[in-house]
Amino acid sequence: MDRDEPRRIRRAVWLTRAGMWWEALAAAFWPLGVLLALVLAALAFGVTDLLSSRVLFWSMAAAVLAVLSALAWGLRRFRRPSAEAARSRVDLTLPGRPLSALRDQVAVGAGDGGAAVLWRAHLARMQAVASAARPVAPDARLRWRDPVALRLVGMVALVMALIFAPTGQLGQGIAALGATFRPMPEVRPGGEAGPSWEGWAEPPAYTRRPTLYLNALPEGQGLELPKGSKLSFRLYGEGAGIVQDIGAALPGGEPSAPEFMAERDGVVEVAGRRFDVTVLPDAAPVVAPGKAPERRADGRLVQEFTASDDNGIAGGQAVITLDLDAVDRRFGLAPDPEPRETVALDLPLPATGSRKQVRGRLVGDLARHPWANLPVTISLQVEDGIEQQGVSAPMRMVLPGRRFFDPLAAALIEVRRDLLWSRENAARSAQVLRAASWQPDGFMEEELYHGLRGAVGTLEAGNLSEEARNKLAQLLWDAAVALEDGGLADALERMQQAQERLSEAIRNGASPDEIQRLMDELKQATDDYLDMLAQQQGEDPAQRFDRSAQNRQQITGDQIQQMMDEIQRLMNEGRMAEAQELLEQFNRMMQNLRVTQSEGGEGGRQRPMNRLAETLRDQQKLADEAMRQMQDQYGQWQQGQEGQGSQDNQQLADRQRELREDLGRQRGLLPGRGTPQGEEARRQLDEAGRAMEDAEQSLREGDAAGAMERQAQAIQSMREGMRALGDMMAQDRQQGQDGEPQQGGQQDGPEGPSGDPRGQRGLAQPYDRRPQTDPLGRALSGDGGSITSGDPLAEGGDPSRKARELQDEIRRRTGERERPRDERDYLGRLLENF
Repeated sequence: MDRDEPRRIRRAVWLTRAGMWWEALAAAFWPLGVLLALVLAALAFGVTDLLSSRVLFWSMAAAVLAVLSALAWGLRRFRRPSAEAARSRVDLTLPGRPLSALRDQVAVGAGDGGAAVLWRAHLARMQAVASAARPVAPDARLRWRDPVALRLVGMVALVMALIFAPTGQLGQGIAALGATFRPMPEVRPGGEAGPSWEGWAEPPAYTRRPTLYLNALPEGQGLELPKGSKLSFRLYGEGAGIVQDIGAALPGGEPSAPEFMAERDGVVEVAGRRFDVTVLPDAAPVVAPGKAPERRADGRLVQEFTASDDNGIAGGQAVITLDLDAVDRRFGLAPDPEPRETVALDLPLPATGSRKQVRGRLVGDLARHPWANLPVTISLQVEDGIEQQGVSAPMRMVLPGRRFFDPLAAALIEVRRDLLWSRENAARSAQVLRAASWQPDGFMEEELYHGLRGAVGTLEAGNLSEEARNKLAQLLWDAAVALEDGGLADALERMQQAQERLSEAIRNGASPDEIQRLMDELKQATDDYLDMLAQQQGEDPAQRFDRSAQNRQQITGDQIQQMMDEIQRLMNEGRMAEAQELLEQFNRMMQNLRVTQSEGGEGGRQRPMNRLAETLRDQQKLADEAMRQMQDQYGQWQQGQEGQGSQDNQQLADRQRELREDLGRQRGLLPGRGTPQGEEARRQLDEAGRAMEDAEQSLREGDAAGAMERQAQAIQSMREGMRALGDMMAQDRQQGQDGEPQQGGQQDGPEGPSGDPRGQRGLAQPYDRRPQTDPLGRALSGDGGSITSGDPLAEGGDPSRKARELQDEIRRRTGERERPRDERDYLGRLLENF
């Protein structure tokens, strides 16, 4: 290469030549690379454990021959690229081939002054063109040399081996190859051959213990192995033998590769080496219930439990049986019950990680079971990897079920219970239903009346089959639910249908008259729903509908009417997109009113911050389960098992959809509309909802990694929304917008709380400048015995809030994939402490 050429040209030629080296190597040795990748992948996945010594020998001999052939083929075709070839390749990319022109000499008119000037001008022009030289990208044309893409097969196999192959398996495979090709030991002068051997001790898979290489153990060290461990040996040469008394030999083994199980304590001697083996018995698992079972208003059973095993719990169930001795055998329960199978609910266990110590919570919905609200016994059962069982002491309780307070609904549920108890109660049940449906005018709808009269006819016909009995039980359940809920469900459905028709008309560009008619229909359906909701709660329809325990977080009928008037105004102005958005918010708000009112009165109402915190915890739990599910799927794939990954992903996606819909309902009821903090909270919750929707789609498509990323975004957006909402509520408390005394029963004066000029707040002053307090929330101004209304303790704050915030921050950082893996592993270990 010419040293006088500019550096830019030399660099372009040098890089082009490097690319040509790659082209030559790839074109000549790509078959060799494919063969080596496949051989390494096979060794990494344990192919040596699947083949006998003879088959392994010939297989590897064929592989070596193929590798040598590919190497010879590549050497014959390899051509070393020269610097001139690289220079010529760069020159061809430039107009006029300036690199060659710069090396030309004047052939005619060497002594002519005019020709010399012209030649210098030509060289200057070529120099300018050559300054634009760029490296030429290499192209080995492998797509033409390898039309079936064998190179991609080798690359995928190698990548899969690097990611999923068990740790250390490649080294064991190479060691096995070395043992296979090891030459026979030389004969000693005494005429005796020196025996050689290799041995492995493999514990059962459920113990999750590593395989031991016996040759690497120090002389005289004993072996402690779980019961059921497999010992396998390979003997080389003559004279090597094994003497053992720890278990029976496995059938089908070769004399040079014996295998046997460790079933009892004993000794193993091989070629003069002695191993004292101690077999560790597998202890039976232990399970115990936690606190007394929790009975929820919705009829669900909640039972905490703990379980432990020396090697890990494999599975467990909660077995529920009828406690017949504790049943009040009167009325419809007087006959002997029909036999029914015991109820078995699977105990939730961690999908990944150690199961030696398990703490969990069983949640089961048995509200419709024939034993609901009857005495039962619950026994927890777990088993380990060898099907040893641990059973807890039976617990006596009344099986949770939904309670009905409407007299007629309660009577129908009692008839249903009697029929499910025994079909001998058919005649008695027919009498009860006939009496309940006597003179239905005024308290029973016509459809319900005809349904009950049909049930009476079926019961009085005799020979009631099990299928007919089950259909009657479903009919009675539906009728009781309709009576208990009154017409509220129907009124809500009519209101939702009116909303859907109005939304469809807006989207389709209906005429103003049609839109006005549908708007009037929505107003009437909303009024009917609110009246029925207030009547069911025993309140005046003109009163407020609570959204939380705080008076300032309530919705009045006037506020609902104002929202509908705003929708009407937007439609009259032709702003249909904004009207559509506000209508959707109105829909979510009305659905949320139904939910909060059906959760048991005051006890079921929650502040927006608490509900958002609960939704955030549910989202975090769902993200954790998605991560465990992805790890479990990888583990099952690695072990050659087929899991339930697709079905589990669909279940997670359904739960993600439910969380997204619940978050949408909460957003429609957020306070602070029009304030900066309130609008920021709504915007963040919108972002969280979109991230949840993307996470749901990823779960349905099987993209667990993408779902986890979207879930992390949703968690972060929800945190930001809660932070904005908390700032707004803190500002409201500081400014005394609720009209309550700020401290000591005194009203705020013009100079702030209690007339303190330091408490004066203006619009330009930062709203988060709060009074200084000690760690317990007491003011540092001298009156430490008082707690202001703006303090966390005065508002009943959660003492563990800081711990939850720390946990949320750790979870957020764990979900950031750009962080180093070591850091994310450390954060994961921190989460285990919560």
